[in-house]
Amino acid sequence: MNDASSPFLKVWYSSMIIGSIIMVAIAIVIYLVYKMRVSLITDLKEKHEYINSNEVRWYKWFYFALGTSAAFAVNLYGQDNNGGIGIWFIVRLFISICAATLIGYVAALVLEYYYPTVLNFKLRKLRYTPRVNPKTGNKMRLLSEDEEDVHLDEGMQAEENLFSIDYDVWIDEKTSEIKIEKYQGHLIALQCNNCGFYTMKVLREEIVERNEDGSPRELLKHYQCAYCKNVRATQFTISRKEAEDYKNQKPKGKGTSKNIELIKMDVHSNLGSKKTFEFGTVEEAQKFLNEFDFDKLA
Repeated sequence: MNDASSPFLKVWYSSMIIGSIIMVAIAIVIYLVYKMRVSLITDLKEKHEYINSNEVRWYKWFYFALGTSAAFAVNLYGQDNNGGIGIWFIVRLFISICAATLIGYVAALVLEYYYPTVLNFKLRKLRYTPRVNPKTGNKMRLLSEDEEDVHLDEGMQAEENLFSIDYDVWIDEKTSEIKIEKYQGHLIALQCNNCGFYTMKVLREEIVERNEDGSPRELLKHYQCAYCKNVRATQFTISRKEAEDYKNQKPKGKGTSKNIELIKMDVHSNLGSKKTFEFGTVEEAQKFLNEFDFDKLA
C-alpha cells in the first residue's frame, strides 16, 4: 500500500492547501485593513503620526503571513510522486521552514534598511502638504524658522535649539489663526555617508561648551549607523535668541526651505584642521556662519 494514500498524508496535504489559502487571505486582509485605517484619517498630522508609528509593523505582519503561506505551499511539492512518509517528507518539511524563514528575513532587511528611505519621503510629503483651516476652509502657510519663533514659548524654542523636537507653525493669513504641529527632531534617521541607508541615529548627546551664565552653548551629538555601524559626531551651536528677538523682524517671503532635510558644512583651516557641522535649515546654517569663529573652536 502506498503511504501517499494513507489517511495521515491525505489530511496533511489537505491541511497544507487550506492553510496556504488562509494565510494568503490573511495577508490580503492585513494589507487592506491597514490601508483603510490610513485612508480614514483625514488630519494630515494624525496620518503622519499613525504611519510613522505603525506602517513598518503592519508590513511585518503582512510578510509573516506570506512566508507562512509559502511554507504550506512548499509542503505540497511532489505529493503525487514521493514514496510517502520518509526521508523526502522530512527534507520537504525542512525546506518549507527555510523558505518561510528566508521570506521573513529578506522582508525584515528591506523594512529595516531600505524602506525607511521610502517611508521618510512619504512622511515628509504629508508633513509639508499645505494645511487647510477647518473653520474657514482657507489654505494655510508654513512659517519659516525665524517667523515661527514668535509663536513658540521658551520651552518649545529650547527643544528646537537642541534639535530634539521640531515645531511647524501654520498660519491662516486671512484670519491670523495659528496651528502648531510637533514632530521629533528627525522623522526616521539620517542617511549614513558610508552605506547610504537612512539608518544613522543618535546614540547620545553632550554639552561640550557653556556660556558664562552656565547655559549650554555647544551641543555634540554622537551618531551610529544601525546597518554598517559607522559612527560620527556632529557639533551644533545652540541659539540664545528668544521670541522678543524676532518680534520686530519683518516677515520673510513665502518661499520656504522646509523641503531641505540636511545641510552639511565642512570647515577647513589653513593649518589643516577640519570640523564638520550639520543643520536642519538654511536659516540655522546662515546664523551659524554669521557668528562663526574658527579660533574659538580650536
